[in-house]
Amino acid sequence: MHPNRRTALGAATLAALAVVATGCERGSSSSTGASVEPSTSGCPAAFATAKAAVRGAESRRTAWTGPTTGPKAVPHRTIVYVAQTMTNPGVVGTVHGAAEAAKAIGWKFETIDGAGTPAGIQAALGQAIALKPSGIVLGGFDPRATSQQVSEANAEGIPLIGWHAVDEPGPGKDPKLFTNITTQVQDVARITAHWIIARSGGRAGVVLFTDASIPFARNKSELIRKALAACSGVRLLSYENIPLPDASSRVPQEVSSLLSRLGSRWTDSAAINDLYFGDAAPALRAEGRPGSGPPFNIGAGDGGPSAFQRINSRQYQSATVPEPLTQQGWQMIDEFNRAFTGCPASGYVAPVHVATAGNAGGALAWDPVGYQVAYRKIWESKASPWL
Repeated sequence: MHPNRRTALGAATLAALAVVATGCERGSSSSTGASVEPSTSGCPAAFATAKAAVRGAESRRTAWTGPTTGPKAVPHRTIVYVAQTMTNPGVVGTVHGAAEAAKAIGWKFETIDGAGTPAGIQAALGQAIALKPSGIVLGGFDPRATSQQVSEANAEGIPLIGWHAVDEPGPGKDPKLFTNITTQVQDVARITAHWIIARSGGRAGVVLFTDASIPFARNKSELIRKALAACSGVRLLSYENIPLPDASSRVPQEVSSLLSRLGSRWTDSAAINDLYFGDAAPALRAEGRPGSGPPFNIGAGDGGPSAFQRINSRQYQSATVPEPLTQQGWQMIDEFNRAFTGCPASGYVAPVHVATAGNAGGALAWDPVGYQVAYRKIWESKASPWL
């Protein structure tokens, strides 16, 4: 989140009273398979830290920790979701969540697919602006790559909400976003590296898959690389830069090459998106690699159904650090409602979670409990004087 700004006590008190009066209250934020003991691991201290962190991230949370207060729903709004590509499971998951929430609040909702290319995304955002909607979601792409269209939307007074649009969650001034919805990328990267360290006992050879054309993804992979370096027994064997739209055509060939070059040294993989492992599976299978590993594969997002299917069936993916995609779709609609009523963004950031075959329970998504009820209660509230 962005650093808190300190204000004078009197100003803070007045602001707090104003928030209570309007109903614009900020929301709260809120086993690894490793059998090696710290004394025999490749990095005893890092291993102990990683094992404890993963144990906490694998636990199932049973209470909603997001916002429970806010403005009553405003009527008759239209939201357009501009998707980086509808082949990205994370984007698709948030689209479904936002559509579900829009129906619950009584708004119209539309999706435009950018098809994964700069020109396609620019055209999709231009098309969205031409529809003159109440708000636009920037789903999974860097707003700076569409600066002309973003400036046009800002000039038209159309609130923009990002999903994985920039590195940090929360409001942004350059580019101007009402808020950006994502888990903390530092936390996602760290727990991904911790899972590899904990699973391997601090002795692993890792291949890291990324898409350096997306600043958010590039930053995530660099953070994973840095976190892995905390363990002297972990070696980064290869850093594979493959754009997400090219994954289906390039990953199988690259994986075959890696298997030939690295052999048994390749024990673990991390990727900035789960879909890399769906594309890697045929090549791993063709080389006789078991579905349960090695290599043991963990996705640092996004936790779509196909990733959970691979994890549950132990077929070429062992874990994911999933975004709560449906919940984040609902959050988009709630954040727009705050924007329309002059309230600040909720400030909610979902905590990281690690899903494995041992804790997923056969589910096809990471879906926190309680958020639908909480958001409906907010929107049905009669406490806000804004309407």
